[in-house]
Amino acid sequence: MKVLKFGGTSVGSPERMEQLLPIIKSQQSDKHLVVLSAVSGTTNDLFAIAQSYLKEEKDKARNDIKILYSKYKTFIKQLFKTEEGLRTAEEVIDHHFNLLDELGNDLFTSIEERIVLAQGELLSTTLFHVYLKEKGIPSVLLPALDFMRMDEENEPNIEYIQKQIGIKLSEYPSDNLFITQGYICRNTFGEIDNLRRGGSDYTASLLGAVLGAEEIQIWTDIDGFHNNDPRYVQNTKPIAKLSFDEAAELAYFGAKILHPQSVFPAKRFNVSVRLLDTMELSAPGTLISQGTESDDQIVAIAAKDGITAIRIQSSRMLLAYGFLRRVFEVFERYKTPIDMITTSEVAVSLTIDQTTYLEEIIQELNYFGSVEVDHDQAIVCIVGDFRSNKHGHATIVSEAVKHIPVRMISYGGSEHNISLLVPASYKIEAMRSLHNRLF
Repeated sequence: MKVLKFGGTSVGSPERMEQLLPIIKSQQSDKHLVVLSAVSGTTNDLFAIAQSYLKEEKDKARNDIKILYSKYKTFIKQLFKTEEGLRTAEEVIDHHFNLLDELGNDLFTSIEERIVLAQGELLSTTLFHVYLKEKGIPSVLLPALDFMRMDEENEPNIEYIQKQIGIKLSEYPSDNLFITQGYICRNTFGEIDNLRRGGSDYTASLLGAVLGAEEIQIWTDIDGFHNNDPRYVQNTKPIAKLSFDEAAELAYFGAKILHPQSVFPAKRFNVSVRLLDTMELSAPGTLISQGTESDDQIVAIAAKDGITAIRIQSSRMLLAYGFLRRVFEVFERYKTPIDMITTSEVAVSLTIDQTTYLEEIIQELNYFGSVEVDHDQAIVCIVGDFRSNKHGHATIVSEAVKHIPVRMISYGGSEHNISLLVPASYKIEAMRSLHNRLF
């Protein structure tokens, strides 16, 4: 079995959705599990509707529902060619949009908000299932809410997912094409929830991993990872192969083609991931697998915006044990991840990209010493082979950015990256300078 995930742009128009079937048929595999995102733009529209409901702006919410419904009416009229197919599709969208309208009749909480956000994937998968039926192609629609579940730590319940998807597939021994929703799941209380933005990649990786799939394919509108961001840097090139660790570094530090968490289930179960382009079917894309480290090479540059740097200086840190633990506990209490960290005898600098509880964190950190905060920073990450027996790469990186004010450098924490913290206004210049020097 192969798991094929198609993103929002890949199902973003009737023409795009029609192109999915030839792609699926071209795969050399006996069975296929297709994971679909919502039609591009739908999740944003649903989020706006939910926000209006939360603010008790029901008229605005219902007006936005009508506008989105009109878009789907046009969508299905272009997609379906028979009266029966169109009638079934109309029943599908009527069901989901009536639900959206009815949710505004009672108390609207975060629970109802998550129900609203789930409708995008439920719509896209059901419409594609109906489209295949119109074309005479047998398929099975598997509701992700029957097997995708989070545990009490809000992490995927791997054992539950593995057991339940196995049970579902065993009910259809003679079928070869299965369709399910990305992004949506149930939480530990059984309520409808989601895997956060970009979660369809995560769904595909989790399912491919627990099923021991031949391959997980992530189909999008970019021909794989590039060695730099083509939006800012000219003459970038796609990367043919990456290791799981290299891909994870690039995804986390700004390469938007892949959800950062998607690499880890595939790595754990050693299932290869291939990134492919629905707009350029002949492009080989990027293969992510075990044992494909780029020996003695620098392979790519990525950047992450919206970074805040925090520096804590304290003489109590000198020759003291437990100091860093107590600092980290502050961030743990506020569930705020740390990206980078550097230390000296009397100071520690670190970065975060979630500032929801920044004021509370700073207030607690003031107990340890003086605190300085720098906003509007960016992390530029250079990914490659930086194992301890290699030499020269750090010097090349430093030379490339010697004219740029670097706030922090993280080197040695990973064998696969060097990270630089620079003011956001210098991000693009740093990426271009590094690209010219390294590639």
